[in-house]
Amino acid sequence: TASFIAHPIENMSIVFADDGFTHILRLHNTNIDGKVKIPFALTKIKGVGRRFANIVCKMAMVDLDKRAGEVTEEEQQRILTVMANPRQFKIPDWFLNRQKDHKDGKFKHIVSNQVDSHLREDIERLKKIRNHRGLRHAWQTRVRGQHTK
Repeated sequence: TASFIAHPIENMSIVFADDGFTHILRLHNTNIDGKVKIPFALTKIKGVGRRFANIVCKMAMVDLDKRAGEVTEEEQQRILTVMANPRQFKIPDWFLNRQKDHKDGKFKHIVSNQVDSHLREDIERLKKIRNHRGLRHAWQTRVRGQHTK
């Protein structure tokens, strides 16, 4: 006979108290899962990576171990403020994803819908000045030097 003791499987799931917990947040036109820790949850926003999300949380004075659903409305506003103008919070220029913009020459960090619109504008500018990259985009061929058989 088999003599073993069957241990019940312990449920390791997170138990949330529903007071003030939001399961889905809406930031920058992006749905964010409330069960994920806030720095990793912010990476769902287009234009925000892990390092930028981490530094934004630190500058906004949000606990990095908090889940996204536990973040208060006031903390969300602080996060959005830091994301909107990171240079005012002493985030260095090399951290930003839009350095020396072609239109105004400013350093900024673009997120969500702005990423798509700026990319579209950049490609149109390259086409307009008849740049090699712009022509390759216009011809719908490979742009980055790949072989095309």
